[in-house]
Amino acid sequence: MAAPYAGQFITPGRFAGKVAVVTGAAQGIGSTVAERIGAEGGTLVLVDRAELVHEVAAALTEREASTGSGGSATAVTADLETFAGAEAAVAAAVAAHGRVDVLVNNVGGAIWMRPFETFSAEQIEREVTRSLFPTLWMCRAVLPTMLEAGQGTIVNVSSNATRGIHRVPYSAAKGGVNGITQALAMETAERGIRVVATAPGGTQAPPRTVPRGPGPEGAREEQWIQDVVDQVTQSSFMKRYGTLDEQAAPIVFLASDEASYATGSIFPVAGGDLG
Repeated sequence: MAAPYAGQFITPGRFAGKVAVVTGAAQGIGSTVAERIGAEGGTLVLVDRAELVHEVAAALTEREASTGSGGSATAVTADLETFAGAEAAVAAAVAAHGRVDVLVNNVGGAIWMRPFETFSAEQIEREVTRSLFPTLWMCRAVLPTMLEAGQGTIVNVSSNATRGIHRVPYSAAKGGVNGITQALAMETAERGIRVVATAPGGTQAPPRTVPRGPGPEGAREEQWIQDVVDQVTQSSFMKRYGTLDEQAAPIVFLASDEASYATGSIFPVAGGDLG
């Protein structure tokens, strides 16, 4: 039986009556955000390309049945690096619930950490495809249903790595996410849509069940990764990584009606490092 949500600072009922789509929900920040929204009464549609997302949804549904604090959750497997995958995810949510009130775009993450001159053209394309296009495609896919309803909130998960070492293609992709956030917010605010983002810094998380990439090959690549860890830690005023709960909390706040006058904002969550 699933245990009650272990995070702190829960606001019961904050998402009651809301349908929230969370992408990249199989693990990490995405699954933690889903747990928070579910614990606060939201109806969830969890999207990931990993089959693990079905287990996450099942655990939340079981938690709701046993404790009343998990939220109703269904899962959709889709490749959000394609517009077809994004359209399918949104269509599944609308078919199940008739609307989407909240979209949290969480898919992304650096595949490699290495000096820019060592990236191949293929690696650069893969980084940008992974960390820019899922947000771009999902924003485009969800917009018609939100505009028809005259309301909706999109929270994009960017990164403070727009200023950081060994991740230039990833940094470029997240800079694009920032651009999407600000431009789309300006374009849709008078039609009832809010678009905001957080920019997480380094975040402690359990080992990934589904890895982002091939992992380091040899001591040189391990050192490049350590260089990133050192830079991220030193750039933080707090000199530490954040926790999953510390990243989920501002995402969930921005997704809620409590942030109703916030749009176009990119909120750094990196212990003082603005990125």
